[in-house]
Amino acid sequence: MIITTVHICMSIVNSIRDSIVPIHRAGYPFIAIFFVISIVVGWLWDPLFYLGLALTLWCAYFFRDPERVTPVNDDLVISPADGVVSHITTLAPPLELDMGETPMLRISVFMNVFNCHINRIPLRGKVSRKVYRPGQFLSAELDKASSENERSSLVLDTPHGEIAVIQIAGLVARRIICWAETGEEMGAGERFGLIRFGSRLDVFLPQGAVPRVAIGQTMIAGESILAAFDDEAVVPVARIS
Repeated sequence: MIITTVHICMSIVNSIRDSIVPIHRAGYPFIAIFFVISIVVGWLWDPLFYLGLALTLWCAYFFRDPERVTPVNDDLVISPADGVVSHITTLAPPLELDMGETPMLRISVFMNVFNCHINRIPLRGKVSRKVYRPGQFLSAELDKASSENERSSLVLDTPHGEIAVIQIAGLVARRIICWAETGEEMGAGERFGLIRFGSRLDVFLPQGAVPRVAIGQTMIAGESILAAFDDEAVVPVARIS
């Protein structure tokens, strides 16, 4: 009887553990700070504690790091971010990337403060360049944010040539983190960075890439398909995480 009870309890614990989305370690200091502030202001006025607690829970939610299932297909370009497709256009990549002046397909994904902010590699490849550029903090929804805002870029050598994935700071975001390094081999869907707190990702793709999304479409990082290099490629339907 005792053994059965233990098994039942362990099963319940495992179920709860498996249902909780992991929190990225980069968020631990912020969650702790929010919680400590909640306790301090709660001493001054009780309702402030509950407001602080709500913000602490939001902070934990912001830094969530769910597992994603990435399609294994070198002809598919995967969304590097959760969010909404905000721009689809053709233009030359930023000069600091040294990718030439030939126009490329650019697809932008805008992240609000409620999206998961873990960024993922859109296509398998080797990091050939990593470039940081300081800049402004305009709203990431604006098209000129691509050229004016602070940004961190990766150029990848992929089976279809060079592509670029650019983390762009926004009106609220003040810190871009990119832990991928030059020379590193990266797989599609692999985590490479995050941005605090609300921002945008641009992906520059060479000739032959065909958009598979529309402006306003919701993206799931590591799962949703942005573009394809093969018109015959099967495009799975993204699930909500």
